[in-house]
Amino acid sequence: MTPKLVADLEPPYYTAVFTSVRPDAPEGYAETATDMQERVAEIPGFLGYEAARTPGGIGITVAYFRDLESLDAWRLDTAHQAAKAHGRKHWYDSYSVHIGKVERSYSFERA
Repeated sequence: MTPKLVADLEPPYYTAVFTSVRPDAPEGYAETATDMQERVAEIPGFLGYEAARTPGGIGITVAYFRDLESLDAWRLDTAHQAAKAHGRKHWYDSYSVHIGKVERSYSFERA
């Protein structure tokens, strides 16, 4: 399967960029990540996400939201908050979050 990027979103919209350092495949991580992917997809205004991880443990996830209200709904989701707390305690060596407003966007895809 060819990876698919989130493309052709009409600005403005918002991004939450989550960069992290963690060991590969810590216990319980995959199950929690799957649960979080399903939960965020249920939030009105969630537009999609892209994620990548290096073999050395650096990861980047970019989530796209139509507006700040939908992004805040995700930030305040109780299961998401619990997963973040568990991640700080058990999985992540470090992480950062950057929130941005996208005012211009374009993409390319080979035919």
